[in-house]
Amino acid sequence: MHIENYSFGTITVDGKVYERDLIIFPDKIKSGWWRKEGHSLLTEDLDEVLRYKPEVLIVGRGASNCMEITSATQRALSEKNIKLFESDTYKAVQLFNELTRQGKNVVGAFHLTC
Repeated sequence: MHIENYSFGTITVDGKVYERDLIIFPDKIKSGWWRKEGHSLLTEDLDEVLRYKPEVLIVGRGASNCMEITSATQRALSEKNIKLFESDTYKAVQLFNELTRQGKNVVGAFHLTC
């Protein structure tokens, strides 16, 4: 999967435009991803990612880094040996594309707005 463009509220992946938060797996996209507590990323929000066990999880925390990742979520990822990279969504998109080009087993979870 390749992210062609991101701007506030919209992301284009492999030619398809999405306007809701999403998780990009190597073989599928989960669109309409929403967290139980909105701007807090809880462990249960990533159940499918934890089952998938990627080498790396990239989290785009929004254009202004509004989404917080709880310490419990960070611990759960660490316990599964999943490396976490988090940043604003603009930088997260760049890193996602770079690591997928390198052939890494990467999942990206992207908050598209604030």
